[in-house]
Amino acid sequence: MRGVITEPRLARRLGTADAVVIGLGSMIGAGVFAAFAPAAAAAGSWLLAGLALAAVVAYCNATSSAQLAAQYPSSGGSYLYGRERLGPWWGFLAGWSFVVGKTASCAAMALTFAAYAVPAGWQRPAAVAAVLALTAVNHRGITRTAGLTRVLVTVVLAALAVGVAAALVGGDADPDRLSGGGTDAGWYGVLQSAGLLFFAFAGYARIATLGEEVRDPARTIPRAIPVALGIAVAVYAAVAVTVLLVLGPGGVAAAPDPLAAAAQAGGWAAAGPVVRAGAAAASLGALLALVAGVGRTGLAMARNGDLPRWLAAVHPRYQVPHRAQSAVAAAACALVLTVDLRGAIGFSSFGVLLYYVVANLAAATQTPDRRRWPRALQVAGVAGCLALAATLPWPAVVGGVAVVGAGCAYRLVTRRRNRG
Repeated sequence: MRGVITEPRLARRLGTADAVVIGLGSMIGAGVFAAFAPAAAAAGSWLLAGLALAAVVAYCNATSSAQLAAQYPSSGGSYLYGRERLGPWWGFLAGWSFVVGKTASCAAMALTFAAYAVPAGWQRPAAVAAVLALTAVNHRGITRTAGLTRVLVTVVLAALAVGVAAALVGGDADPDRLSGGGTDAGWYGVLQSAGLLFFAFAGYARIATLGEEVRDPARTIPRAIPVALGIAVAVYAAVAVTVLLVLGPGGVAAAPDPLAAAAQAGGWAAAGPVVRAGAAAASLGALLALVAGVGRTGLAMARNGDLPRWLAAVHPRYQVPHRAQSAVAAAACALVLTVDLRGAIGFSSFGVLLYYVVANLAAATQTPDRRRWPRALQVAGVAGCLALAATLPWPAVVGGVAVVGAGCAYRLVTRRRNRG
């Protein structure tokens, strides 16, 4: 029968700890070093409110993803869930939004790495080199991906600890700065801030997209996603409070590297380079996990004919979707050479928020025997995602709508052609 999948399957090699590490590698990436400045510019004195709102929306989305992944333990994430629960068009909307949004994230991670690691003038070539090198690592197998991500996450957490300690011990921290020195941007600014910060929280999707490679997925994925998100929220909150205590909202908005600036303001000159090294490592860790996750969504879409079927190939030795990962790398390199970091972040957030709209709608249709969290969380997730997407910077919204519309038009044309 045509609808039966006969392609080679991916190997189940990941345990709970591996899945948590891959999620952390995606979340504790460039966002913790770069997202606070534009978010503070949007929210002003209400930066922590924006962070809290982003965390709440992320939690709603994470519980939906975990609940769905336990029932459908295959590659594809919300692309698969949308197809199974809502229909092929909903699945395509989720998959296409994820692929284009997270390909933009790949470019953003590569650009952030280059901004911290190499001098101006060499940043775009270095970013392209990073994409190609980490795609080659992913081609060697998922266990190598998890192993390298574990090393990178350890380095990043150590750098963050040094930066926070240096900033707080220096004596410049002032509790009055938590709410003073910035503008009161109102509810719109808080929503836009949350949308920009959501970019950094969305890494738990990588755990769900690896569902075909996780051992005992019905047990592992629902445990790994909330754990990874909880750790990331705690780290982000600690960094946000630290930079606000030292720099204030206005200072955070003005600093391209708020944590490094706060650490140096604390009087420890060596802390700045340590934080910069951590930022470079974080960006590489996120990029590594992103290429793996987007490649597996591309694999699932190709298996169903929503992308060219040659992308569904699985490497006979390393058991990875090597063609899909190569296509993601090529698109990310093209973006690296043509867009800036802030534009990549906004576009990525728009695509991923639409992806989670489908995830929440799909989870809301699950039967009671499959339900692990109340349906109210899915309703709140849909409303939150739509609100954050609508209040992102307008170029991101316009560009996102145009690209998603183009993808839907492509699917409509190809489906009609195949029927003809």
